Amino acid sequence: MKKSLLVGGVAIALMIAWSIGRAQGQQDQKVIFASANQAKYGAANHGVSGATIWGDPETGAHGTFTKFAPGEDSGMHTHTNDVWIVVLKGAYLYKDDAGEKRVAAGDFLRVPGGHKHWSGGDKKEGAVFYEESSGKFDLIPAK
Repeated sequence: MKKSLLVGGVAIALMIAWSIGRAQGQQDQKVIFASANQAKYGAANHGVSGATIWGDPETGAHGTFTKFAPGEDSGMHTHTNDVWIVVLKGAYLYKDDAGEKRVAAGDFLRVPGGHKHWSGGDKKEGAVFYEESSGKFDLIPAK
């Protein structure tokens, strides 16, 4: 009986904490609209440029529009955090031990943090995609 009361009490406390945290987080939320065609892209590195839509990719969670130049080759690498991608134009090329994927306009790809992969842009069109992550963006060359 005492154990079930303790478990029930912990469950209720967790639900209350979650509700308070959710309510506080909603106070900071706002509607965000952005256009990939009108975004101001800055060079991130050779062949890659980006426009931050929300958050800060250097320090934490964020959403960005990213452009890969035609033929971009980012080499084999990993990221610390999960990355979610929706391609808007062209094609994002992806390769890992399971094979290759051509992620075309309208397609979605999730790359788990720590997963070794290669990425690049279509040789003719490159790629424009929306990228989101729950943590800072990094590119760690694979050994």
